[in-house]
Amino acid sequence: MVIRTQESFSGFVASDPQLSRTSTGEARLYARVGQEHYRRNSDGSFTELETTFHDLVAYRATAERAHERFVKGDSFVAEGYTHPFEYERDGHTVQGEEFVAKKIGHDTARTSYDVDRSPRAARAAAERGGSGSGRVSGNREPR
Repeated sequence: MVIRTQESFSGFVASDPQLSRTSTGEARLYARVGQEHYRRNSDGSFTELETTFHDLVAYRATAERAHERFVKGDSFVAEGYTHPFEYERDGHTVQGEEFVAKKIGHDTARTSYDVDRSPRAARAAAERGGSGSGRVSGNREPR
C-alpha cells in the first residue's frame, strides 16, 4: 500500500489569526506565520539565520477549529500545499504564494498541552454549554 504524503510547514503564528467568509460563505482563516532557519556548522553547532514570514490560509472546519485554538506566538505543524497566486496592484501584476493548510496542529516539540480524549458527542455538548475554550492550555516552550 502506498503511503500518502503532502507538503508540510512548521513555524509560529506571527499575527492574530483572522476568520472571515468566502464569497460562497465558507470559513477562511488567514494568519501571517514565521519560520526560523538555521545553518549547521562544521563543528556541529548551529547559526541562526533570518526568520522568513509567509501567508497561511485554511478553509471550512479546519479554519474554524484553528481560529478557536491558535493565538499569536503558537508553534504549529501543518499539512497542505503551496498555492501560487497573482493580483493587480497599481496597474502591476504582483505574484505571491500562500500555504493552504488542510490539517494543522500545535507543534508537540514546542508546546505543552492536555489532550481531551472524551467521546466526540460529549465534547460537542460541553462546548455548546460553554464549558471550554477549545484553546491549548499549559506552558509554551520559548523559541
